[in-house]
Amino acid sequence: MTSMPDEPNAGLPGRPPVVDLATWQAARDELLVREKAHTREGDAIAAARRRLPMVEFDGTVEVVGPDGPVPFLDLFEGRDELVVYKHMWYDGAPHQGQCEGCTTTAWHLKDAVYLNARGVSFAVLTTGPWDEVAAYVEFMGYTQPWYSVRGVDGPAGGAMGYLTSYLRDGDRVFLTYSTTGRGNERVNGSLGLLDMTPYGRGETWEDNPEDWPKGGEACWSWRSDADGNATWGPSSRPVPQWTRPGATPVDTLGRQGHHH
Repeated sequence: MTSMPDEPNAGLPGRPPVVDLATWQAARDELLVREKAHTREGDAIAAARRRLPMVEFDGTVEVVGPDGPVPFLDLFEGRDELVVYKHMWYDGAPHQGQCEGCTTTAWHLKDAVYLNARGVSFAVLTTGPWDEVAAYVEFMGYTQPWYSVRGVDGPAGGAMGYLTSYLRDGDRVFLTYSTTGRGNERVNGSLGLLDMTPYGRGETWEDNPEDWPKGGEACWSWRSDADGNATWGPSSRPVPQWTRPGATPVDTLGRQGHHH
């Protein structure tokens, strides 16, 4: 038999009120109205996104992958649409020194099977030299294609940390959309789920009930040490790296340069 508190509706200090199911459902339904409005506005924004003007660029510009230099056109793999993530790179840094924010995006995009089913190709681009990139991709266990765009300017390369979309029409290639910062959260399912939890992301900027547990700095959980303690210090790795075979405790991030 499920045990019940002496006072079923007794509140918890610093928490929202405790109510019966019907009262909760009424409050939930009220919030649902706002959520639906938010969804509809998102649909309207997506419609405007599809109507943005396009920028044509040279699809024969070369990027470097496991088979050496290839034209950017090859990234489409014969499909008409392409989405890429542009992954920042610290030259010469060990695996644990690579970008934790970019790791959250790449880690959540390890499988593009649903994109491919829709006729959309996916790749990760980075400014790192290919020999370093190849070793990193192998360590992380990524199976989606990666390419180095070192020295490539314009829509095919440019600044890193962006999700970018392209359209192909025969041999013509067009930049259609690009976003960065919190725009990248769209692919991070973990953040979406955390936003549904009582304590949210556990970050200080969030608007929380009074006396809620004190949050950390933005993205505080993205790096940890070998014992799982959140830290951005020299003993840390981006958290998925601790799941990789051979990942060992570290004492330096070894960052020598940052190429955006």
